[in-house]
Amino acid sequence: MDLQLKGRWNEIKGKLKQKYANLTDDDLTYEEGKDDQLWGRLQQKTGKTLDDLKSEILRFTDPDGDRETRKH
Repeated sequence: MDLQLKGRWNEIKGKLKQKYANLTDDDLTYEEGKDDQLWGRLQQKTGKTLDDLKSEILRFTDPDGDRETRKH
């Protein structure tokens, strides 16, 4: 996982849980070296592709991305 994402993972988890109510804390638990498992759980629960999920999470970390998300 990208270092920037690791540093803001608690914030990102909160935003993902707001958007996808079916995500649990267990689904969003990050374990060092198990990135593939995390992405797999997120894909399974959200029905999104890996690229879509990564793009969405990057928008959460971009200050302008929050404004874009709120517009929709």
